[in-house]
Amino acid sequence: MTKPAVLLLAHGTPDKVEEIPAYLANVVSGRPLPPHVVAEVQHRYALIGHSPLTEITRQQAKLVADELQLPVYVGMRNWRPYIRDTVLQMAADGVTHAVVICLAPHNSRTSVGLYRRAIVGETGKAPFTVDFVPEWHAEPLLIEAFAERFKAAWEKACAEAGEKVPVLFTAHSVPTRTIEAGDNYERQTRETAELVAARFPEIAGHWCFAFQSQGMSGGEWMGPTVESTIDELAAAGAKHLLLQPIGFVCDHVEILFDVDIMFKEYAAARGIALRRPESLNLSPLFARAVAQLARTRLAAQAAV
Repeated sequence: MTKPAVLLLAHGTPDKVEEIPAYLANVVSGRPLPPHVVAEVQHRYALIGHSPLTEITRQQAKLVADELQLPVYVGMRNWRPYIRDTVLQMAADGVTHAVVICLAPHNSRTSVGLYRRAIVGETGKAPFTVDFVPEWHAEPLLIEAFAERFKAAWEKACAEAGEKVPVLFTAHSVPTRTIEAGDNYERQTRETAELVAARFPEIAGHWCFAFQSQGMSGGEWMGPTVESTIDELAAAGAKHLLLQPIGFVCDHVEILFDVDIMFKEYAAARGIALRRPESLNLSPLFARAVAQLARTRLAAQAAV
């Protein structure tokens, strides 16, 4: 008897500021980090109080499970519940096949590639058959979910500003060497932005794209940066800006600190009022997007 399930993967986040050093050691696979980098990350977490990524991911899984009427598990790459522990629990529960979806819709070997390896662990083989979704950045319901959040925020921003507000789409940066090695991440992130923007002809010519949250541990990371883009907009006379992240599917430190604190302060110092749409979080459309993706893959598996 087969028992299918869905496994949702995310980056993970520590529960307390004191756990940051151990968490960062997982992120960089045990490589030593400069003390000032660890201190800065601790500072950022302290300012937002707590990153809700794990709680929101669990709630997203519940919504997807309700849509599918199937078990939906959650595994984190860098913190509890670790992917390896979730995989063992799934095996103990009798799961025979899993559709695995990384809650980062864009595929990069620095992110999704690491999640895939975490599934099979040191043995190189999962205890059940696995259908790993490599990317889903153009999934229609995902685009619709982003567009829904964007529409409400952009219309409100324009009404408050009394003018058409320019838009900045963002995605998490990755090391430049990753893209130079042939990674499709940059193309996919820009395509998601283009698909969302295409839903709103009124922003044609009034939107741009930047990479956010560049790493602090050295090396060259993809740009343009949000800061340099804000500088250009300020120089062009912009007084308002709507920043729409399209690489993140829930609130966490890159949203609650990087956008809500750091970028807002940076923009304000240059005379720009920065706003952002609500994150997807518990969006019913987003849950439907994930469920539809899983449903399609499970149907294909059943037809084999």
